[in-house]
Amino acid sequence: MIPNLQDNTKSKVLSMLKSNAGSTVQDLAEAMNISVPAARKHLCDLEGAGLIVSSVEKPCGRGRPQHVFRLSCKGEGAFPKNYANLCLDMIEHLEHLFGEGALLKIMDAREEKLFAAWSPLLQNAATLEQKLALLAELLSEAGYQAKVRCCERGTLFLEQGNCPNLDVARTHKQLCGSEQVLYQRLLGVTVVRETQISSGASSCRYRIG
Repeated sequence: MIPNLQDNTKSKVLSMLKSNAGSTVQDLAEAMNISVPAARKHLCDLEGAGLIVSSVEKPCGRGRPQHVFRLSCKGEGAFPKNYANLCLDMIEHLEHLFGEGALLKIMDAREEKLFAAWSPLLQNAATLEQKLALLAELLSEAGYQAKVRCCERGTLFLEQGNCPNLDVARTHKQLCGSEQVLYQRLLGVTVVRETQISSGASSCRYRIG
């Protein structure tokens, strides 16, 4: 979860920064019972990894300005989040209040937004294979671990090794259906799903054309 950490000390530093609004080197050294140079080394490593940020602040009372360290957005991401359950709860309330049609409208709006953003990027591709490669890059950036495969007969496949929305996709198949329609619109050819992570497969595999 936290890159390049060989011991638990840096994890403890991150946990302390998570618990506090901001900490100095001296604060951390005292709380963790380590030397100031050791605390500074851990903080430098974490800042270099982009997990924390620092700012120079003046104490409320007397004293010289000090460097105060806090978690960065990347550092916050190192701690577990329960976004999936929140999303599922919101979908459940949405369907209860406005019916299943409301969820379909949201899926349609999401599809239109992605199509508007991605379609111009694929327009200059000279071939279907080039267009598919660009789509795989965009999906990988979105967390799908997508790649293009070509069988011996020349048939193209799009494979996704990860589903970043798996918990939602398992209970709301509309999400998978909306994504399949999006791929068809972007590529301009028929897209057939052959395997599906949310149904127990190791990847989502689409036959293109």
